[in-house]
Formats: sequence, C-alpha cells, structure tokens
Amino acid sequence: MADPVGPVPLPWGHEYLVCPPSHFGVLYEINPWMHKEIRVDVDLADRQWHDMVTNLKAAGAGTREMEPVAGLPDLVFTANAGLVDGRRFVVSRFRHQERRGEAKHDAEWFAANGSEVLEIRGEPDICFEGAGDALPFGRSLLSGYRFRSDFKAHSLLAELLSIPVLSVELVDARFYHLDLTFCPLDSRRAIVNPHAWDRYGRTVVERLVPEPLVLELDEALSFCANSVVIGSNIVMPACPPRVGRILEGWGFDVCVSPVTEFMKAGGGVRCLTLALDTRLGRNFAS
Repeated sequence: MADPVGPVPLPWGHEYLVCPPSHFGVLYEINPWMHKEIRVDVDLADRQWHDMVTNLKAAGAGTREMEPVAGLPDLVFTANAGLVDGRRFVVSRFRHQERRGEAKHDAEWFAANGSEVLEIRGEPDICFEGAGDALPFGRSLLSGYRFRSDFKAHSLLAELLSIPVLSVELVDARFYHLDLTFCPLDSRRAIVNPHAWDRYGRTVVERLVPEPLVLELDEALSFCANSVVIGSNIVMPACPPRVGRILEGWGFDVCVSPVTEFMKAGGGVRCLTLALDTRLGRNFAS
C-alpha cells in the first residue's frame, strides 16, 4: 500500500565532521583505486576539499574540523572514524595497519567534544570501519561487511547500541565500503548499487527501501552513491545524467562538488564527512 504521507526528509545529516587534507596523499595501496605511482595534486585537493565544505554549508549543513595528523593521510576520510549515536561514539577498528593509528585521534576528538567513546566488544581482530560501512535507514542500520568490516561486528554493534542491524555482503572490491553502494535520501528513497552486493544483500535492500534509485554499473563507478544529503539538497562527487533527472524529479537540488583527487584514494563526498547528528538505539528516528 502506498504511503499516504509521502517521503519524510532524513532527520540527520545537518552537521558533519571533516578533516583538512594537509597530509593527504596516496602513500600506500589498500583498495583497488589506490596506486602509489599516481600523484595527487595537493593544491587541487585542497581546493576541492574547501569547495566541498563551502557547498555543504550552502546546502544548510554545519561542519566541525578535526586537526590533520602527519603520517595519517586517510584521516581526511572521517566517515571511517566510527559511528555516532547521539552523545555516544563507537570508534572504528581498522582492517589495515596503515589506518589503525587514526583510531586514537578519532577517539580523542570525540572525548574532547563531550562524547562517550565506546568500543566493540569481542575478539580484538574483529574489524568495523564506522559510518563507511553502516548507514541508518528507517529504524534499521544497514551494515556492510567483507572487505573492511566483519560480519561478526554486526551482532556486537546491535548489542552495544540496542539497534537492529541488517547485514549486506559486499562482493566487488571496487566498492569496498557500504557508502560506495548506498545513499539514504529520505524515509522511502535511497540510491542503491546492487552490483556490489550478494544475492541475499540485494533482497535485504529491496525489502528495506520502498523506492530505490537503482544505479547502472557505470553510474556506480562515478561514486555518485557516495553523496551527502541535507534535507532536499544533495552534494555529490559526480551526477550521471539519468541519476540527476530522477533526483530532480523527486524534488532534490543537486550540487556536484568534484573530489577527483580524493577518488584516487577511493573516497568521495560521503567518505570525507561523518554525520554528527545521527540518533540510534532507543531514540532511533522513524
């Protein structure tokens, strides 16, 4: 039966943590997009990052900055810092040694800003890479696993935060995090990339999202699912023509904010931001 009320804007996504790219570069290879021989234009990266922040603010979002740290080039991808639940923050456990040093700085920032810092319980080798692999939709938390986060982390996360967690296995290494395959738009709609999921995961999302915007593979490879939604505004690293027509038909104002230098490391606009206003658990918004 059709929803008589219609889509409701997301109750979160109006404040973001960002980290300037002062030390950003492709210094190692931990996903298929990263190649050390490809040079990052640091001046262009700086302009693209500042343009993105300007576009977020123009769309109605607030931003807070984390201090960059030498030797941690991927600290700029704040989505991977952890998962925010009101004043609680679940710090990530990174898969790769190259990124594990980030967790200390992420935890310190949240503790200094009044959050209770939590850690996933269980074996120390269980990995979970924060909002990169966990996005709320309705009353559930859709969570990806395989390349960066472990399936075992999902039950631990559900117990820790008292939330329902729906698991999706990622099967294409080019889409190594969930946020490259899924972008909540409102209470009924999301951009989805089923090419990146196993059959069961596709079924999970089909049941979860009443009105999906299903990407073709070439559209998904533009990183358009790695976007940020602020009310009826959407800030995207790229917007294929068909996707733009659908979004505009649904009433969204699209702002394309290129982040091509960061895509060399496998990250788009969503990767460069962490929503600070998500409320999960008992206060999970419908």
